[in-house]
Amino acid sequence: MDKRLGFVGIIVEDRAHAAPQVNAVLSEHAPLIVARTGLPYEKRGVSIIALIVDATTDELGGLTGRLGQIPGITVKSALSKPSAAPRSGTP
Repeated sequence: MDKRLGFVGIIVEDRAHAAPQVNAVLSEHAPLIVARTGLPYEKRGVSIIALIVDATTDELGGLTGRLGQIPGITVKSALSKPSAAPRSGTP
């Protein structure tokens, strides 16, 4: 199965209880993560994490499935179309 680029959006509603679990899952799936950014949004009392991933559909499903089982977490993701393969040479 080919790897594809994609993103994962994570909303953490209960940071005090969910953050350690979220970080553990992200650490387990670190080889899939190309970039990660996170921001606390105090006005709404949530934190938002955005990931860029390079993963197969099965790998992404494993990551998002584990995150989705954590109470207080909302997760959404998308992958590029299968034709977006790595290119060789210069852009």
